[in-house]
Amino acid sequence: MKVTPIPAGISGHKSNQMLERLKRDALDKKPDWMTLSCGVNDVWHGARGVPLDQYKQNITAIVDQCTAAGTKVVVLTATVINEELDTENNQKLAPYNEFLRGLAKERKAPLADLYGMFATAIKATPNTTGKPGRLLTSDGVHMNPKGDQLMARGVLQAFGLDDAQLKKAEAAWLDMPDGGTVKARFDAGDRKTFQVAHKLSMRQRDALAAKLQKEGKSLEAVLNAGLAEDVKAQLKPAGEFENAAAIFAAKKDREVTAKLQEKFSQRVEALLKH
Repeated sequence: MKVTPIPAGISGHKSNQMLERLKRDALDKKPDWMTLSCGVNDVWHGARGVPLDQYKQNITAIVDQCTAAGTKVVVLTATVINEELDTENNQKLAPYNEFLRGLAKERKAPLADLYGMFATAIKATPNTTGKPGRLLTSDGVHMNPKGDQLMARGVLQAFGLDDAQLKKAEAAWLDMPDGGTVKARFDAGDRKTFQVAHKLSMRQRDALAAKLQKEGKSLEAVLNAGLAEDVKAQLKPAGEFENAAAIFAAKKDREVTAKLQEKFSQRVEALLKH
């Protein structure tokens, strides 16, 4: 089967914004199918979010407009908001997901109950670190590669793949060139950050994480620490800036980010070789 993806997600968008741009960004492209993933931002953004009654109206309108245009919809329940399932946000999210389950059943649309899958995985792997859980997410909300895989598995199950087909897909994921991309970030203050990334396959990432784990280190900690060292090298007395915020004030952040990116990629490749 040949599948042509048409990415239409925008970071931070909520149901009202998605409804507003549905025709332009999705339906005008005449897709056969559309996966609908919406809810986390509606809840997570608090006072700037979308209340449940308005959310129901927005999502129903999205599904109805897709149906009218001949586009079939796969409904995804919203994933967790932080990996502690008993938090206020996850409790607030529950009726949003219940609505999605009910709407999918009513409209006979395939359902990928991702929240349920995430909850099962989190409960099966208790967090004993004393720190916020990062089993499936990089920051409690956005997926890490394991979270990406779990989402993909849920969508493929909703499309009807059997166990053998899923295993074949999962094996292929291991060698996708950017399936295990690693990232690092440095907080420069005043809501400014340096962010870098390097493409790896999942097989490479898993091997690197396992090697560091044997040394008692975490991959995320090692990469973030390395980025912090590279930022520090840009500061006085060795560098030219008083502090990280000064880089942004001098409008040199793009130039510095390019240097940081080059060093980050070199560091990751060196870790892979040793």
